[in-house]
Amino acid sequence: MPQSIDLGPQSRIYVAGHRGLVGSALVRALQARGFANLLLRSHAELDLTDQAATRAFFEQEKPEHVFLAAAKVGGIHANDTYPAEFIRDNLAIQTNVIHEAWRVGVRRLLFLGSSCIYPRDCPQPMREDHLLTGPLEATNRPYALAKIAGIEMCWSYNRQYGTQFLAVMPTNLYGPGDNYHPENSHVIPALIRKFHEAKIAGAATVTVWGTGTPRREFLYSDDMAEACVFLMNLPDAQFNSLLNPQPSVPPLANIGVGEDMTIRALAEKVKAVTGFRGDIVFDAGKPDGTPRKLLDTGRLAALGWRAKTGIDQGLAWAYRDFLQKEGRA
Repeated sequence: MPQSIDLGPQSRIYVAGHRGLVGSALVRALQARGFANLLLRSHAELDLTDQAATRAFFEQEKPEHVFLAAAKVGGIHANDTYPAEFIRDNLAIQTNVIHEAWRVGVRRLLFLGSSCIYPRDCPQPMREDHLLTGPLEATNRPYALAKIAGIEMCWSYNRQYGTQFLAVMPTNLYGPGDNYHPENSHVIPALIRKFHEAKIAGAATVTVWGTGTPRREFLYSDDMAEACVFLMNLPDAQFNSLLNPQPSVPPLANIGVGEDMTIRALAEKVKAVTGFRGDIVFDAGKPDGTPRKLLDTGRLAALGWRAKTGIDQGLAWAYRDFLQKEGRA
C-alpha cells in the first residue's frame, strides 16, 4: 500500500501522554519505523490542562502530527471514586490540545478514546454509528461524556476548518507500561496483581469483583499502536474516507480484535499465567459494569489491518512486564 507523503522519518510528531500505556506503545511503534523527531513531554514538563502552557508548547514546537493519548484513566473503582476529575481533566486536556493543533496547522491528529463511549445496552458488535443512540453505563459516564465531547470536537473542527482530525476507539487495552494499582487499574492489570500476590502469600482464594458473566474484548497495547500508526500513514483519499463517510457518522474508527470472553474466562487465564493454584471466588455484590462490549472493527479491517497478538501470549508478556515493573523478575 502506498504511504502518505505527509508522514516521514523527520516529521515533527507529538505524542501526548507518552508515558502511559497507550502513549508508550505509540512511541515504541513510531521508533521501530524510524520516526526520529518525536516531541515528548512528561506531565511535570507540560500540564495539558493548563491552556496557556499548552498554547506555548504548540507555538514553540509546531508539531505536524499529533497522537492525543493523554488522559485520566482508570477502572470501575477509579471512575466511581473520582468522577469530577475524570470529566474535568479529560475535557481540559482534549480541548486544549485539539484547539492548539488547529491554531498551528497540525496536518493530522489522532484522538484516542474508549469503547465506553457507546451505550450501555448497545447492539453487539458496536459500530461507529451506534454513538449517542442510548444511555451510557453509569459507572463511567463522566469519562465517556468527555471522550464523546472530544469526538464531537474533532468532527466540528473538520467541518468548520477543514482539519484532518480522526478519533479512534480502542477496546480494553493491556500491556507494557500498564497501571497495576490494586484499586485504580483496569481489569487485566488488577487481576495480574491480585493473582500474583495471592500466589506469593499462599492464599487459598482470590476474589474477583462481580458475577464473572460480563463479556469483554481485550487488545494488546502494541497492536493498538500498530493500528494507530497504520491509520496515520494512510494516503489522503483513504484517511479522508474515515473523516467523512456520511453526514451522520462521526470521524471515528474502532480498534479491536473482533472477539470477546467472559470475565470468568479471563480470570482463569490470569490464574494460569501467574501460576496461582487456589480457587476463584466471585463477589456478586460488586458492580459488573456493562454486560458486553465487543467492537465492530469492519472499517479498519476493510483497510487491511488486523490485530496479531493472541490473549494467551499477550497475558504472558503483560505478566512479565508486571514482574519487571515491581522488581520481582
